[in-house]
Amino acid sequence: MDLTVVQKIAIYAIPVIFAITVHEAAHGYAAKHFGDMTARDAGRITLNPLKHIDLFGTILLPAMTVMLGGILFGWAKPVPVNFSRLNNPKKDMLWVAAAGPGSNFAMAIFWALVMKFAGAAPAAFAYPLGLMGEAGIAINIALMVLNLLPLPPLDGGRIAVSLLPYKYARPFAQIERYGFVILIVLLFSGALTKILSPLFALVYGLLSAVI
Repeated sequence: MDLTVVQKIAIYAIPVIFAITVHEAAHGYAAKHFGDMTARDAGRITLNPLKHIDLFGTILLPAMTVMLGGILFGWAKPVPVNFSRLNNPKKDMLWVAAAGPGSNFAMAIFWALVMKFAGAAPAAFAYPLGLMGEAGIAINIALMVLNLLPLPPLDGGRIAVSLLPYKYARPFAQIERYGFVILIVLLFSGALTKILSPLFALVYGLLSAVI
């Protein structure tokens, strides 16, 4: 059955908000673990969505992309990380960056379990829970794959900077000033969907085989 706009928003709201919130909190927790207390001191290592929500990036833009049927796109307020304060800045940057996409994969597993066991819920909740589980899987896989693109300032870009030798890492990191513009061009040209769709299918297939 086709959902109305209001029904779609109701189904997607919780998965979207927590996918982005947990992603940012995971960055902050990882940074704290490796020695940078900036996010902790700013009160950003929390699952309170109000601390992370960006009106346009967390609510309006994801809603528009969901309604239009494209790849989910959005962001929260970035958790502040001072990479120079990490115990081993270049090495630890990888783990701080990977924590966000890693949390999305964990949440995709959670929503897969919700979807799997939704049928055991009372009849009034089974169908919406199943839809919410399906939405949660799609949202978290999309955010994970998107953020792993090797483009600064995405997490994949920071992972690449961490892995590259110093002589290549520094010039590669300079791309960050243009990264957001490049991402927007890829999104509205349709190229981002073409790049991410096969990766999305690959991760979704892996998750289906495991759960």
